[in-house]
Amino acid sequence: MMNQVVGVSHECDFPEQANERPRVTHCPVHDAKMASREVDEWVRRALHDNGTIYTIDEPLLRKLQPDLILTQKLCDVCAVGYGTVAKLAQNLPGPPRVLNLEPTSLVDIFGDIRRVAGACDARERAEKLILNLSERIENVRKRAATIPDPPRCFLMEWVDPPFCSGHWGPELVEIAGGQDSLGRKHQPSAQIDWQQVLDARPELIVLALCGYDIDRARRDYELLRRFPGFGSIPAVGNGQVYVVNASAYFARPGPRIIDSLEILAGILHPTEFSEFVSRGPDDPRVVRIGSS
Repeated sequence: MMNQVVGVSHECDFPEQANERPRVTHCPVHDAKMASREVDEWVRRALHDNGTIYTIDEPLLRKLQPDLILTQKLCDVCAVGYGTVAKLAQNLPGPPRVLNLEPTSLVDIFGDIRRVAGACDARERAEKLILNLSERIENVRKRAATIPDPPRCFLMEWVDPPFCSGHWGPELVEIAGGQDSLGRKHQPSAQIDWQQVLDARPELIVLALCGYDIDRARRDYELLRRFPGFGSIPAVGNGQVYVVNASAYFARPGPRIIDSLEILAGILHPTEFSEFVSRGPDDPRVVRIGSS
């Protein structure tokens, strides 16, 4: 299927061949070395002033002449907004079909896989994929359901200011055998007060920072360590603080979201899910940071 992809966004980097395709979008903050507080302030200001934080290379799109454009209406921070793409598409040759993806749950993600497959005439391939992914989900769900006393877990989506997880994030924690009282299941993530984290007393903290890989998440962990009362959190005292590659897994509503579920299962219940436990400090998916 990759040979049918004529262009990608600035975020697209999987599979490896995606990096060989022309990039039709750009974000000034994408490669900037900014602290998370600066990123948050820049995004809020750009959305207020311009309504978007992205630019689209219209001349390049005209040259590529796509038949289908995949876009989303879920989050204007994560990718170019649907309205911007739809308006532009009307003026392109064809014009191309615009398919909006707006998942908030695992069921929605599977539905979007089917919709994309339908638009690309690959329905049979999609059903085989979904069957495999569903079996992996049930494998984790059934095993986790037999484990008593689900640990308190805080799946953190942004550090400064603090954001809880939303959409499918709390659902992943739940299936993996944990409880996240701060998460907003099937709703957008939201800024929360740091005192709420202290009051929740999580036994595990997982930094799944939106758009961040392991290295950038490690950097923001150093910010988190300086938050008042950080050392009093049970997860910190027990050395149960983890950073994950959210850019590759947790933040992307595609097939690899099931990898995210398995990563969580290995974090929450390392004995019961030993096959999903981190392989050490060089694991590209998850790293246990430890205590303060």
